[in-house]
Amino acid sequence: MAHPKRKISKQRRNKRRTHYKGTFKQLSVCSNCGATVEYHRVCAECGHYRGKQAVVTEHAL
Repeated sequence: MAHPKRKISKQRRNKRRTHYKGTFKQLSVCSNCGATVEYHRVCAECGHYRGKQAVVTEHAL
């Protein structure tokens, strides 16, 4: 297995890692109840996904 001949300095390591950035999650509004929902996820409030009832929740009863 290959091993580095010299220690990589913190500065050089951090230069390489500058492109690793966190991103915000994409949010949308539920068309049924108006709650804020992540894209491609079932609404936790009412259980709807893309206009259809996907999951029965206590709030929906």
